[in-house]
Amino acid sequence: MMRWRDRRCWSWMLLALALAGCDRPGEKAEAGRIPAAEQRPGDPVRGRDALLNRAVVTCGPPHAAYAARAGAGGAPALNPAGRTGRNAELPYMLTAHVDPAGVELVTSNCLGCHAAPLEGELVIGLGNEFLDLTADPLVAIEALGAGLAPGPERAAWRRWADRIGRIADYMMTDTVGVNSANNLTLALMAHRDPQTLAWSDTPLIAPPPTRPLPVSVPPWWHLAKKHAVFYNGEGRGDHVRYMILASTTCTDSVAEARAIDAWFVDVRAYLATLRPPPYPYPIDAELARVGERVFADRCASCHGTQGADGRYPNKLVALGKVGTDPALARAAFAESDRFLDWFHDSFYGELGRSRPGLGYVAPPLDGIWATAPYLHNGAVPTLADLLESGARPAFWRHQRSGQALPEYDTERLGWRYRRLAAGKSAAMSWAERKHIYDTSLHGYGNQGHDFGDRLAPAARRALLEYLKTL
Repeated sequence: MMRWRDRRCWSWMLLALALAGCDRPGEKAEAGRIPAAEQRPGDPVRGRDALLNRAVVTCGPPHAAYAARAGAGGAPALNPAGRTGRNAELPYMLTAHVDPAGVELVTSNCLGCHAAPLEGELVIGLGNEFLDLTADPLVAIEALGAGLAPGPERAAWRRWADRIGRIADYMMTDTVGVNSANNLTLALMAHRDPQTLAWSDTPLIAPPPTRPLPVSVPPWWHLAKKHAVFYNGEGRGDHVRYMILASTTCTDSVAEARAIDAWFVDVRAYLATLRPPPYPYPIDAELARVGERVFADRCASCHGTQGADGRYPNKLVALGKVGTDPALARAAFAESDRFLDWFHDSFYGELGRSRPGLGYVAPPLDGIWATAPYLHNGAVPTLADLLESGARPAFWRHQRSGQALPEYDTERLGWRYRRLAAGKSAAMSWAERKHIYDTSLHGYGNQGHDFGDRLAPAARRALLEYLKTL
């Protein structure tokens, strides 16, 4: 059966996230179709090389300090082809970078959240749904600095450590697998002057809450079809300016931001070429054909159609219709005007139009079989549960065997999980608690998207079979 390799990473190394952007209050979106926006052309070949070998986050620990703790040992497992120089020696979620003082650094990159092993190979663009951001990163950070003598290396480490120290409270989640991207972005905005991008150790505007709302990492291969990025459709206009908000961890001037922007146009062009991995197990072709008719009748108006003449409607669905947990959409729509102003006044807002909607975008379903768990917050563990709301577990955790990550469930389409009788409050230790998905918590609800409840059991089975083919 399919297994994900157990890849342990320090959470402080996974700061390069595809992060949400904002714009001016009053420019809020209503439900309906999202219009297209022209994207700057780029070179996909150069973009792939840049994604694998250039640093969008330009601060981190000195390589010497990293190597002293990580040790030496040849090319890491799962490193994709095309990693060159020092990068060929680093795990795929880390990138080598030389700072202006000549210090070689090890920095985090986009693949920490936007790549994952599948069938023993790394799939670029598959969201990492087993990422552990629950640990306080400062313990590992301080350990890396121990023993560094005064000089350029220690100064580089100190700059990075201080930055992460200011935002650590906003990036830690309480559940393994969910992502804190939205909250981390807002925390970074709070510490920067929007016009100069100069860093301030004290917040210039009120920072976000320290408890992040959960986010499931969407696949990158949807990008070519989507007119706006992010679950609530807020990231309109130029996609690149939203993507490089990750660089605000370390980018201290508009000139530095423009330099990153210039080559990230190629990265966006590469991401638009990505396609999902094909379903690797047998498919009942006759049953899938029945399911295709069910999909066309019940699902296609929101999620689009496949094939050479397929169309994706880019539809923002109102909360009242989709019914899924509203916390993430409401926070961006009604509680973040100061961040909307920040984005509008910054370099990032020159080409972007942020229009948060009070709803969620119905995504394309290409490769949906590989992207469990489901909904914007990862609250539903399998597609079978998504199509039958009464079957969804209130409390659950992935079912593991020893150190191995879960096996794939070819019947229910998702990673195998164990249904629990109680949530986090019943856990006997933090180690146990952080693995429990508790849908009673704020932002973690598994309600809504109950359209599958209207189908007969046979129709749901056929629809599941068809979804394997996408």
